Amino acid sequence: MAESQPTKSPSRSFRSFIWDTDTHLKSHEERVLLRKLDWSILTIGCLGFFMKYLDQGNLANAYVSGMQEDLRMFGNEYTYAQTAYTCAYAVMQVPSTLIVQKIRPSIWLACMEVAWGVFTFAQAGTHSSSQLYAFRFFVGFFESSFFPVLLYVLGSWYTKTELAKRVAIFHMTAPLGSAFGGYLQAAVYKSLDGAHGLSGWRWLYIVCGCMTVPVGLATFFFLPDTPYTTKSRFLTAKECELAIERVQKAGKAAPAGVTFATFKRVLSKWRCCMANPAKPAARLKSENYSVVDRNVIPTGSRLIMAFCVILWGFLSDYTGSRFALILIPLILGLIPNGILAVWPASVPLKEAAFLTSSIHLMTAVFYTWANEVCAGDNEERALVISSMNGMQYAVDAWLPIVIFPQTMAPSFRRGFPATFGFIIAAIIAVISIRLLLLREQKRNPEAPETSLEAGVVIEHDKTADSAGEADRATEKN
Repeated sequence: MAESQPTKSPSRSFRSFIWDTDTHLKSHEERVLLRKLDWSILTIGCLGFFMKYLDQGNLANAYVSGMQEDLRMFGNEYTYAQTAYTCAYAVMQVPSTLIVQKIRPSIWLACMEVAWGVFTFAQAGTHSSSQLYAFRFFVGFFESSFFPVLLYVLGSWYTKTELAKRVAIFHMTAPLGSAFGGYLQAAVYKSLDGAHGLSGWRWLYIVCGCMTVPVGLATFFFLPDTPYTTKSRFLTAKECELAIERVQKAGKAAPAGVTFATFKRVLSKWRCCMANPAKPAARLKSENYSVVDRNVIPTGSRLIMAFCVILWGFLSDYTGSRFALILIPLILGLIPNGILAVWPASVPLKEAAFLTSSIHLMTAVFYTWANEVCAGDNEERALVISSMNGMQYAVDAWLPIVIFPQTMAPSFRRGFPATFGFIIAAIIAVISIRLLLLREQKRNPEAPETSLEAGVVIEHDKTADSAGEADRATEKN
């Protein structure tokens, strides 16, 4: 008698379509594990990243809501405050992913998040530009660990058919945090400006600090660290074993420790060069918009970005493509950035360009690609994904002062043409990475599929029968 094939119920077919394409091939135990991981990692990751971008972006909201006048900020002092944050943020990117090889991510991130919440709160007491620079430096220093470490944790648990959409969901909260900051400042300004003798922008920092600290405390209790170091209270011993089995099957290397030999090994590979290839509020103030409008109007591009980022992540996992879904947005990005580089007389055309120039569709997919390309070396993966973000902020620490000085607003005659040129360079870089991967695959045919296009479901097809049998046994019980 022929063995019955795995059945796929309509509800499971629907979940496979909108969520993981191989849901119907997973055992009941694996699906339960994934639900637990999603509820813990994504919840903590999204809340923390939301607060990170809320606290990062509230400087712009405070600046256009009275801080400039109260602190007598002139010339490029606003840019200097941004630079103080960016310098500190860039410095700690790579060290943070090395530290969590020794200290559990839940402990490290909880401490960092509580600390940046305290310094966010402290900005409410700022009385000079120099004090603001110091507080922004410490906010950036403590915030710097969150993104690379959470990205490392996501890549440690999830497989090729699961990762991009979850990175996209995590990444989506960045523009949401920036957008919410505008609405929050508008609400705070209208309801609390002048309360207890404090300006509305000072209340913004108080509210943000009070929101951040509890999320940091929750991180300690709910983040499950990595499959090899987890001490999570909600994962059983069997689920921990299953998690390790999953990542081993996906070709992800176990931690091997960090030594000088690690740096030599990583720096000898081309992947260490896999860097991210890729100022509306001030302009609105120069055009005499109200305080509320200055905070609310720029949120448009951020909300569009949030929707597009998550759409692109789901599409990447569904199609199994990384390279194409990175390249297409870069090419399309030439249009709005070209418009801003020319700076036409048409205001509606410039508004449309501003709304679409910030839609970084490919960012989450690119970080997913990097996570998968380096899956065979745990320490390399940690260093590469942190150096990608660190390099971006290292450049941001000085480049805006040169090409986007506040004194050149709103047209930024150096900044927008330079951005257009950077996009062209990014297109060349992404194509070069693809060619290097193709060459590597030809030299080593045994290399994992992730070296070229991740997101395939072939590895799960081999276990379809056993998964189906497990499901039927569970249903009988």
